Amino acid sequence: MRMVHNLGEGVALAADSIRANKLRSGLTILGVVIGVATVMTIASMVQGIRTQIFNAIETAGPTAFYVVRFFSQTPLNPDRLPYEVRIRPVLQTSDAEAIARIPEIGYSEMWVQLFERIEYQGERTGILTVFGADSRYMEIQGGTLLRGRLFTRGEQAGAQVVVIENDVAERLFGRADPLGRVLRIGGNPLRVIGIYQKPENIFEPPGQQIGAIIPFETARQNFHYDETNSLVIAVKPRSGVSVSEAQDMVTVALRRARHLHPGMPNTFDLITQDQILEVVGNLTSYFFIAMIALSSVALLVGGIGVMAIMMVSVTDRTREIGLRKAVGATRREILWQFLVEAATLTLVGGVLGIGLGLTSGELLKYVLRLQSGVPLWSAVLACLVSVFIGLVFGLYPANRASRMDPVEALRHE
Repeated sequence: MRMVHNLGEGVALAADSIRANKLRSGLTILGVVIGVATVMTIASMVQGIRTQIFNAIETAGPTAFYVVRFFSQTPLNPDRLPYEVRIRPVLQTSDAEAIARIPEIGYSEMWVQLFERIEYQGERTGILTVFGADSRYMEIQGGTLLRGRLFTRGEQAGAQVVVIENDVAERLFGRADPLGRVLRIGGNPLRVIGIYQKPENIFEPPGQQIGAIIPFETARQNFHYDETNSLVIAVKPRSGVSVSEAQDMVTVALRRARHLHPGMPNTFDLITQDQILEVVGNLTSYFFIAMIALSSVALLVGGIGVMAIMMVSVTDRTREIGLRKAVGATRREILWQFLVEAATLTLVGGVLGIGLGLTSGELLKYVLRLQSGVPLWSAVLACLVSVFIGLVFGLYPANRASRMDPVEALRHE
């Protein structure tokens, strides 16, 4: 009960100190506010990105996987490929056909990823992702055909046609009907035959928004692209066939098609959804760690400010400390009083930081179109960190106050 009483008294004294010195207290805890808000904002963004990726994978189907020439977590420079990449053959349609002949595989097609601007009568977009694929693209990646149609078998042989994404259609054509009109992608004229809506939960890094789908042969014949980073074979096993089983079958089929003898390494890589999640998880973790380091600087500055204001508070209240000791207050009680005051001060900064972090999280959710939400653990962590900052940086002033000689303190002017 004694500790509870001292705790309540310390909180009340801290509240009185904050009210009496609003500007000084506000400037003191500003570093804590910024640090806590940064932690919560970054936690919200990382959580939102991971949620988007999980949703995108669910949309595409967790069984889909991809064959690439070489798997790298960062794009390779096509002009300076490492030796282990150069010795691998470029993916060919014959590789996709070899995979398609496996009875347990339901889909196997070559795709190519282009990065181009889309133009129509003076209006143009930024750099968008344009996929060279086939009419079953949305079956793998998700999406809904809103109007028009997909490619016919004949058009997939290299026709100058395109299915554009709905946002791109609204930007280029406004209220006009895009169907049948000719636009340009990378300078190549293409006739619009359909408009589709990409899935709302798809994850698109900035600068990689998907703008259109064209036939693979059209892309191969009319566009320049990097054969190492841009070519991929999309594979999806039939219902009831596990991903690991399908991967084993694809590996055997490709090794046989490429005449690889036992003991020779594979000249291709398989990318599963788990690998994609692992890569993104690593990237977001590094980003989170970097931002935590930056926010720690703000917390350190805030802690130093708390120490400074507590030193001033101890000096201003020297006679009060002497009086309390004269009437029987122990060193432990004085120490506890000032520690609670420092912790309360930083806790107020933490609460304000949480409010700012919540607001920033909502702004990120709106601007980046993330399904973000500030996780509960980040709010709890923010409160604990702010109190810890107060205890650590308030320890020296509190200890100084507790060691004062009551006679000398009462003489203080």
